[in-house]
Amino acid sequence: MALKIRMSRGGAKKRPFYRIVVADSRMPRDGRFIEKLGTYNPLLPKDSDERLKLDLERAKHWLDQGAQPSDRIARFLDDAGLVKRKERNNPNKGKPGKKAQERLAEIEAAKLAAEEAAAAAAEAEAAAAAAPAEDAPVEDVPAEAVAAEAVAAEDAPAEDTPAEEAGEESKD
Repeated sequence: MALKIRMSRGGAKKRPFYRIVVADSRMPRDGRFIEKLGTYNPLLPKDSDERLKLDLERAKHWLDQGAQPSDRIARFLDDAGLVKRKERNNPNKGKPGKKAQERLAEIEAAKLAAEEAAAAAAEAEAAAAAAPAEDAPVEDVPAEAVAAEAVAAEDAPAEDTPAEEAGEESKD
């Protein structure tokens, strides 16, 4: 007969209260049990003495008889120093779901594209700065024509627009 040390639920709806029992593993959770070892009330504060009551001598006896504790009971017994609980490792538990992984992949792709664009822009700026100014394209306009246009613009009188003239007449 396979023995388990586990919790049997009692209490009202949304007000759990558990008995810690030794039972045949084939029996239902709240069904027949062999011996009651203690109680667990999760609604009480963690530092309360009434939260967990467990007969450690009887628990040790049943462990010697081959009873296997459930995960939660093994945690209680480990805290009491009776059983060393083995470490659990579930590397997939902390991973995000499929949709979240897709969103992360899209964000990373966008970041890579932005970094590549920034690197390309930096390379183009570096190439432009390294190139001599003589290589820059210049319009084929003779220097004499540019100088003549500049002198003509300075000598030309300022032209008044009709709106300005209308404004001057109304001021008088």
